[in-house]
Amino acid sequence: MSGTAVKDSTGRTADRSATTPVSRMTALARAELTLLGRSRSTLVTAVVMPLVLPVSLAPVIDSMDAKDAGLSAGLVLLPAAIGFSLLFGVYSALTVIYTARREELVLKRLRTGELRDAEILAGSALPVLLTGLVQCLVLVAGATVVLDIPAPEAPYLAVPGLLLGLAMCAAFAALTATATRTVESAQVTTAPLVLLSMIGSGVAVPLELLPDRLASVCQLLPLSPVITLIRGGWTGDLSAYEALGALGIALAWTLAALFAVRRWFRWEPRR
Repeated sequence: MSGTAVKDSTGRTADRSATTPVSRMTALARAELTLLGRSRSTLVTAVVMPLVLPVSLAPVIDSMDAKDAGLSAGLVLLPAAIGFSLLFGVYSALTVIYTARREELVLKRLRTGELRDAEILAGSALPVLLTGLVQCLVLVAGATVVLDIPAPEAPYLAVPGLLLGLAMCAAFAALTATATRTVESAQVTTAPLVLLSMIGSGVAVPLELLPDRLASVCQLLPLSPVITLIRGGWTGDLSAYEALGALGIALAWTLAALFAVRRWFRWEPRR
């Protein structure tokens, strides 16, 4: 049977069966990538800041007693750099994008077409997620050369940790955009998760250097299992129990954020 013929906004006849979720999200991602290249502020947040911030952290790492925890400066700096990329290059940048598209009525108009809600959110996030992934790979390559970091001993931990981190930050970005009124206020609404993750998730200070009780609490923070898996991927020190626990916590936070987005995400401008 042939697809259902419908008329688009220009009055032309189109065949709905000619498009697929992948093709629709790809088209939206291409358009979003163009808009991302035109927004200097978002581009700086997504690309420049994650590459600059780890450099400023280097003097702090030198003053830490990381060797007592079996960590070299490189094994502290690399997960921190990836954490910065996830927080600023994905979470903060994507919160701004979702908020801007909602306030500009772009999301509302997209919902009147073939795109489903999940496709709109995923397609809008694809350019930022791919940028974050490439950025993390560049950081790994750069740290390997500059800091003489050996190859990861357990890449099967680092890879799912990074992918879960990307998915989690995208989900939290959509959730944070729900409570964000304007693009300018996104700097305020994203600050709690960013600061909490930098301080307590092992980004600025490894959990291995914290008191045991405090570290056990910080392990439950959203980004903590991601950093734990990434660092454990290089050190190979995580036991199966610890790895499964970190995976479970990261997956639980991601699913909880996705559930909240599905229920409370705002498609209309906040007035």
